[in-house]
Order: sequence, then structure tokens, then C-alpha cells
Amino acid sequence: MKIKSMNESKKYEKANEKLADIKEEVGKVIVGQEKILDQILVAILCDGNILLESNPGMGKTKMVSTVSRVVGLEFSRIQSTPDLMPSDITGTHIINEEGDEAEFVFQKGPIFANMVLADEINRATPKTQSALLEAMQEKQVTVGNQSYTLEDPFFLMATQNPIEQEGTYPLPEAQRDRFMMKVELDFPESGEEVEIVERFTEELNYDPDLEQVISQPSLIKLQQFTRQVPIADDIREHAVEIVRETREHEDLDYGASPRGSMNLVLAAKAKALIEGRNHVSVSDINAMAQPVLRHRIGLNFKAEKEGKDEDKVVKEIVHQV
Repeated sequence: MKIKSMNESKKYEKANEKLADIKEEVGKVIVGQEKILDQILVAILCDGNILLESNPGMGKTKMVSTVSRVVGLEFSRIQSTPDLMPSDITGTHIINEEGDEAEFVFQKGPIFANMVLADEINRATPKTQSALLEAMQEKQVTVGNQSYTLEDPFFLMATQNPIEQEGTYPLPEAQRDRFMMKVELDFPESGEEVEIVERFTEELNYDPDLEQVISQPSLIKLQQFTRQVPIADDIREHAVEIVRETREHEDLDYGASPRGSMNLVLAAKAKALIEGRNHVSVSDINAMAQPVLRHRIGLNFKAEKEGKDEDKVVKEIVHQV
């Protein structure tokens, strides 16, 4: 038993070292935003999709593309616009002519990558937004009568701008629920902003050499290992109770589904692993409650009138539970 315990301990140490190396390498490009990077790593470890919300110019695209390089994943970017069609995302059949013969062949769209960034997703029409649903949940794309499996691992990182809503199409509740977390980026600290300006204004096309820290097969093993992080029964029940309370809270029209409970427990496991612990604590559950639940609940008119927001309500629920 002691030998087994030592081996398990080494596994956690090795996983934590690898994750620390990823963060260090990303730090060569991205200044600050450690909390945001941790939450992106949580989503990657849990094989989940993530919704990034911030003002323009906050480096969302740069952060996602940098992470994809460091973890050795193929990256693609989709710029959402009102005239974007579903086939622009999934791909389409084209005629391939060779000599006297012609045949239809499938030309893959940008969704066929490991890490896909859907920039300003709320600018795409609902029909185009729905083209992403199958990829997000089933990890496959259907074109015509044929389905194509996406390569593991697959993540959709979508961004949206909270301050400019004219000409946008808000994501429906069903699609928001398919995002494991909604992460809100805040402005950098004064010192960090000075470093950002210095870093990106003194050299044309600043692009340091980045080391690939982990391979795709190793990343998949790390995802499997994340699910094995132990969690006590009472802590698991604590997570479920938080989610169930969102369905009863007086400030909410609707609460989170059981998918929210599953994602909260998974996110807590990943957070524990990132912090080098071999078990989930109550603080992990409480810390992940806002990013996991803020987009899964709906404020009622009374709460909005009182100036409350989703984060405040989730914080109240966590405190009560």
C-alpha cells in the first residue's frame, strides 16, 4: 500500500510540474491573467468548451492561440459575422475533377482542428451558431447524410463582447449550457499593462520561440487522470447542493441542470490538480462555482431591478450552502 501511495504521489507531482511548465511557457507571451489561464487549463483538463467574455483588445485570441501552441494542438479561428454560413464552419462537398472523371469530395472546414476559436460568436446567426452544437457535445460534424468524427482532443473556445450588443444574436440557454465555463477577463493591473505595452511595441511581430510542453496523447492521459482525482462524498454532495439551490433561489427564474453539477465537480478536480493537491477540497468547489454556473442561471425582474448580477447570486448561494 505504501509503494502504491508513493507512486500515486509521484503522478500528482509530475502532473502539477507539467501544468506549471505550460503556464510558464504561455507567460512568455501573455502578461498576467494567471486566474484566466488556470480556468482555461481547467476546461482543457476536463475536455470542456469555454466562453470567454471581455472588452475588445484584451488578448483573448492571443491567449488561446498561445495555449494551443504550447500544448501541441492544431488551432483554427472562425470570425463570426451575420453572413457566416454553417458550411463555412463545417465544410462542404466540392467537385474534384481528375481527367475525364469527376467526384464529390468533402472539403473540411475550420471546425476540424483541436482548438477552435469562434470569435464574437454572438455575431453569427442562430442557424450558424447551431452548427457548432453537434461539435461541442458529440465531437462530430454531420454534413448531408454523413458524419465525420473530430480528432481528440477537441475544444471550442468562443468569445463575445459584453459592451456592444447591437446587431448580435444572444446565445440561447441550451447552447450556453454546452459551455463548461464562462470566463470573464478583466483589465490588467497597471504594472502588467506597462509590461504589455513594452513587450509588444519594441519589436515588430513579437513572437518568442515557444516550446511544446506536452503531446496530444499525453494530454489525453492527463484528462483521464483528472477524473481520477479523489473527492469525498460530502464534498460532492456540497457541489450538488449548490447547483440544486440555483433552482430554488428567489432571485432566479431558472437554475442549472445536472450538467452543471457534473461540470462543477470536474472543474474542482482539475483545479486541485493544477494546484498540486491529490484531493478535492470545499474551497475548490466554491472557487469554481461562479465560472461554471454564471451562464446557466437566469435572473428574474426583481433581482435585475435591485442591481444584482449572476455572480452576486452565485456567491450568495455558496455562502448559504
